[in-house]
Amino acid sequence: MEQFRSGAGNISTKSNKGSLSALLLKNRSTRGFDCSFKVRKDQLMRIVSVNNKVASARNRQVLRFALVTHERAHLVLPHVAMGSALSDMKLPLPGTEPNAFIVVCSTVEPHISTYIDLGISVQSMLLQAVEIGLNGICLMSFDKEKIKENLSLPYEPLVVLPIGKSAEKIELVDMPADGDCNYYRKDGVHCVPKLPLEELVIE
Repeated sequence: MEQFRSGAGNISTKSNKGSLSALLLKNRSTRGFDCSFKVRKDQLMRIVSVNNKVASARNRQVLRFALVTHERAHLVLPHVAMGSALSDMKLPLPGTEPNAFIVVCSTVEPHISTYIDLGISVQSMLLQAVEIGLNGICLMSFDKEKIKENLSLPYEPLVVLPIGKSAEKIELVDMPADGDCNYYRKDGVHCVPKLPLEELVIE
């Protein structure tokens, strides 16, 4: 696995390095990347490789994956939106753009089971990305027609995953008293409010 490692993000954890808890803590949606680091195709393949291991509704396996490395990143980047809750910042900031993407498509007309498969697939891929020293984010705000046309995709894109080496400091914070769940930035830190466990459990 060492050949894939590249130093993931700036997120610290006290959990065991390879534990699920550690991977979950490091798996933060990243909107700023180290542009000097070029994600390789074999790293994208490693990330996508989870998909013939994870669950699929009725085992139909309808998802397909377009791998976009830095040579073709310009065909995707102008057509995605990152950080809708921070629209005034126009993320990614100049000099922190991703240079690799995974575009997830469906071979069938999407329905509820497709989106269940999609959720399983995306979470698994992002966890795999963290394990090999990278980070990413799942985007649903993008110009589907432009990306489909630019990449000559045979299927309709569902989501786009920018992938790269994180250049951000991201922290989980307690949900504020007013219940505002929007992420925000403070002193250069990207803060992500999360509900405490006791609020998630129904007694």
